[in-house]
Amino acid sequence: MTNPNTVVTWVDARDRLPRSGTPVAAAITGRYPADSVTGPDTASGEEFRLVRPMYFTTLHWSGDGAEHRDCFVDSDGVVRLPYGLTSAETVTHWAELPTLPGGTTHVVLGKDARTALRNAWGAGPIP
Repeated sequence: MTNPNTVVTWVDARDRLPRSGTPVAAAITGRYPADSVTGPDTASGEEFRLVRPMYFTTLHWSGDGAEHRDCFVDSDGVVRLPYGLTSAETVTHWAELPTLPGGTTHVVLGKDARTALRNAWGAGPIP
């Protein structure tokens, strides 16, 4: 197996944004919505900071037709803006995702995916 270790360099979203279409790890900050129904042992109303895989884009149209510029979008289509802009949850830092193990790219499609996986495992054919 190839070496799975990697070094991540975090970039302050106030200083620089990634290229459009770049998959990133995004450090997000916000506050869980207050919920009077849940008990005191939940995170209701608490501030949070977490990391999510997202991609950055210079232009995104939401399902409701809203236009967003220079934003981070997660797999559920949730749009988050860079820190300092008006948004319930903002991206404070971002880092380019590491390349796939055994390769130099972030994505491999179609028949090449099986070969890339085999190369990453350093093994024979994949069943």
